[in-house]
Amino acid sequence: MHKTMDNKTLYIKNMVCNRCVKVVKEELMKLEHIVLDIKLGEVTLSTEPDAAQLIDIKKSLNDNGFELLDDKKSKIIEKIKNLIIELIHYTGEKKNPVNYSDYLSEHIGLDYSYISSLFSAVENKTIEKYIISQKIERVKELILYGELSVKEIAEKLNYSSLQALSGQFKKETGLTPSEFKNKKDNDRKFIDKL
Repeated sequence: MHKTMDNKTLYIKNMVCNRCVKVVKEELMKLEHIVLDIKLGEVTLSTEPDAAQLIDIKKSLNDNGFELLDDKKSKIIEKIKNLIIELIHYTGEKKNPVNYSDYLSEHIGLDYSYISSLFSAVENKTIEKYIISQKIERVKELILYGELSVKEIAEKLNYSSLQALSGQFKKETGLTPSEFKNKKDNDRKFIDKL
């Protein structure tokens, strides 16, 4: 359920994978902070860092390609992105398709219309477009692994059909999934740059 924001919780931009979680945790431990909880984009420390400690944390994070978020809107945007990335890239197969608007609203604790408007205003794209971008990158990744058929990928990512995945893939990339698989230079994107 929704957790209230406190001063012991840090919100971190560009923390989008398990390796990122490991690096951030190691860096905070080097700075002698006790990490109580850590997940994509969010770290809860045992104590609130003072001003000098925050400067050290910001420098350490920046040196590793991360950014400590200060303002409330940036924290919300980053939380939206991390929840979507986690669902699409790291949760594995889902039996039931996720209703993203309900999921985001529940986990952020804000009305979806506000979340959606804020995201669009700050990112210059809709949450739906961001979800599609993330799904297409996940499809590319799974195609290149070669372990699943495109039909199995469609099922794994909760597309209604193989045709729905293929149509969206073609619309977004200009290629069919099989054309992408056979292309020598596969243009994958970093998920934190979408």
